[in-house]
Order: sequence, then structure tokens, then C-alpha cells
Amino acid sequence: MSVLVIAEHEHALLKGATLNTVTAATQCGGDVHVLVAGFNAADAAKHAAEIQGVAKVLHADAPQLEEQLAENVAAQVLAIAANYSHILFPATAHGKNVAPRVAALLDVAQISDITKVDAADTFERPIYAGNAIATVQSADAVKVITVRATAFDLDDALKHEQVNYVGALYLLDAVLPTLLRQRHGHLSLVSSISGYRGLPKALAYGPTKAALINLAQTLWLDLSERGIGVSVVNPGFVETPLTAQNDFKMPALLTPEQAADEILAGWAAGRFEIHFPKRFTLWVKALSHLGDASYFRAVRRATGL
Repeated sequence: MSVLVIAEHEHALLKGATLNTVTAATQCGGDVHVLVAGFNAADAAKHAAEIQGVAKVLHADAPQLEEQLAENVAAQVLAIAANYSHILFPATAHGKNVAPRVAALLDVAQISDITKVDAADTFERPIYAGNAIATVQSADAVKVITVRATAFDLDDALKHEQVNYVGALYLLDAVLPTLLRQRHGHLSLVSSISGYRGLPKALAYGPTKAALINLAQTLWLDLSERGIGVSVVNPGFVETPLTAQNDFKMPALLTPEQAADEILAGWAAGRFEIHFPKRFTLWVKALSHLGDASYFRAVRRATGL
């Protein structure tokens, strides 16, 4: 039988967690179908059809699906559940809300937070805060599964590298010769507090931001005595179309206008590192100075991931 993936989307845009879920679905055997349940979500359905490995897209479009309430999405899934051997959800807040309803109404046991598909009926999932891996086997006719969105995706990682880090290198190539000739000017790179140390759910994003911090530090050491200023901007969470896709609570979330004010103030003060909001970033900085074991425990406790 076929495998059904429930897409996570913002109507016009698929969320990255859907891609990880499709990858897992392809390993379960059978054709992979994707259900896009929403209102005016034709763009998301179009994007889903372009995902490698997807054989069919089911687009349920109705006003009652605009808010993607768990009861309404679950009803759509249950209407077609009999056609599938596996029903997979991203292990996001939304997926974790809908999947238990579907599993309960199908009278099957949900398999949560899988990280690997060993066979069509056998899966791996982390336990004890990620310190051990359990192998779970299911004999249910329909397997309802949530897929943890931390699997490594090479294409996604390389896209982050090209945009975040290689893009900065192209900028340097374009402007640095002029700055060196005139012996004045300023370079400012935008990184993130995600670059301080490793964080959950930042597998593609975090390492590129760490590289930008290192690049800015190196540039300061190489250029400051030649009259060129260098700074690095490490914000916390700022409201953008990308952060809108996050499936977790974002503490101390700032508007773009508030972030711009912080950056301007940091430049005016001549700071190398401009980080904000300090009620959040100072806490993250303090964590980053812990030893590895203490840091990992603290991050697990703070994020629940």
C-alpha cells in the first residue's frame, strides 16, 4: 500500500519539516502521497508535487482548514486513511497535535519522534533525552508516525552554506579591494546566537552562522590596523518569514524595526559584536561558557529537545 505524508505549510510555503518527513516515507515502501490540507494553499501543493520521491499530491482546500485546527485536519486524514499503510507527520507542534487524534480514532499505537526507518514495520527513536535509541516494531495495519525533523539533508545544508557563508565571501570579494585601497570603511556580517554553540534543530543553519562569527573575528584581526572597521551582528529571534516557520516557542521575539534600532545603536557605539535582546542573548552567552557535558544538559533542559 501507499504511504501518506501530512504536509506542514503556511498555505503558500511548505515548511522544511515536510521534506524530512517525505524522506522517511520513501523508506517505508510503496508510493508516497502528500496531503496538503489548508485554504488557498495551491502554492504549497505545487511545491509538494516538486519534491523528489512524491508520486501524488492530495490537496484539500476549504475555509474550515485555513487555521489548520487539529480536529479539522484529522478529519481529512481519517477520510482517506484506509488507503494507506503508513501515515507520517512532522514531529512539530502541529504534527504532534494531529497525529494522536488520528491514531486514537484508528485504534492504533502512535510511533513518536522517529529518526530512522529500519524496515516497513521497524523504526528508531531517541529516549532518555536523546541519550539512548530505542528500536520500535509495530504490527498495526496502519502505522501513525511522527518524524523528528533533525535528519541530515545534504541539499538543505548546502543551500544554507551557499546563502549564509558563501554569500558573505562573494560580498568580500566585491567590496574588500575598494576598502583596502581607500583605507577606511566598515564591514558588518549578520550571524546569529545560533553560531555560539550547537543547538537542536539547527543542523543546517547553526554551523554556517558559527562560520560567519569566525570569519568576522578573523577579518577584524586582519583589517582593523588598516583602517577598516568590522562588526558581527548576532540577533536572537526576529519576526521574519523564515522564523514564522519555526515550530517552537521563540523567547524575546523582536520586530524587524526593533532589530534595526539595535544594529544602528551598536554601529554608533563602535562595538565589534552587536547582540540583542540582551535579556536573552546574555543568557545564551553564559550557557556557551559551560563545559560540554553541562552545556548539553542545560540545553536539553531549557529546550526540551
